[in-house]
Amino acid sequence: MHLSRFPRVFLAHLPTPLEKLDRLSKELGGPEIWIKRDDCTGLSTGGNKTRKLEFLMAEALALGADIVMTQGATQSNHARQTAAFAAKLGMDCHILLEDRTGSNDANYNSNGNVLLDRLHGATISKRAGGMDMQAEMEMVANKLRAEGRLVYVIPGGGSNATGALGYVNCAFELVSQANDRGMVIDHLVTATGSAGTQAGLITGLKAINAGIPLTGIGVRAPKQKQEENVYNLALQTAKKLGCPDVVSRSDVVADSDYVGSGYGIPREDTLEAIRMFAQLEAILLDPVYSGKGAAGLIDYCRKGKFKKGERVVFLHTGGSAALFGHDAFFAGDSKALAAE
Repeated sequence: MHLSRFPRVFLAHLPTPLEKLDRLSKELGGPEIWIKRDDCTGLSTGGNKTRKLEFLMAEALALGADIVMTQGATQSNHARQTAAFAAKLGMDCHILLEDRTGSNDANYNSNGNVLLDRLHGATISKRAGGMDMQAEMEMVANKLRAEGRLVYVIPGGGSNATGALGYVNCAFELVSQANDRGMVIDHLVTATGSAGTQAGLITGLKAINAGIPLTGIGVRAPKQKQEENVYNLALQTAKKLGCPDVVSRSDVVADSDYVGSGYGIPREDTLEAIRMFAQLEAILLDPVYSGKGAAGLIDYCRKGKFKKGERVVFLHTGGSAALFGHDAFFAGDSKALAAE
């Protein structure tokens, strides 16, 4: 696959590291666990959206846009990375933030990613949960166009066939790193939400016949809906690449058993995963995506779904800035520290 055929702005810090997690592997006593550090992609604490935005923002520039618009939840990593990219390129950015949790916590609503959105110069408008956010974006975009602005609208999560190219490229990068080490990967695991990361990875892995099974740990939608979303986007991405028949429905596996009571609301196993990665490997996860993905990984190891002797790679989608908007969930840790 020749990705250089597609416009791209080269701002991400690539390739991201591929590291062995010795202490976590020992703690779980099962497979050998590795981590693909896409929390290290650069631009405002990094994360998986930076790869997608390299292609999306290049398309925006090619179309002559002077303002980009996107949407996400209050503590959206994608919104923060879009604002950072726009700042770097000297473009205006407007973000619609959807209240998906109903939280009245001041830190959740103004700290973490929200603080960084504003620091990067983005303007923000808020919407109630459950609204048609794509329609809301188009309504605002049309008003701006009537004022003479050239608006480029990016879907939530940067998840369309253009954005997914970033994770086609990541699949190539990961396999190249493994090949250079003589390393066989038995399983790949990552969090899956707006579908672009998983769809891009599947398309890339299948396009080069990598033979690496991918499991997406869902953070919002039920299993069937999540898998359909990923599959449909993978088909679009494969068509864009020129290999329309490379992905089949059976390639798409999502497990939504770790979502809990809803998007952006961590379960206790999410918090346990965050603590384990922080205390064993000095790696920060977030409570919305990577924390739930890691909770699934840990549970699979404990239940023997990933077996001793196998090699598992966890793709870290970033998002640690969101921790500062979710500090209330770690209040018990603070009390324990104060008691000492």
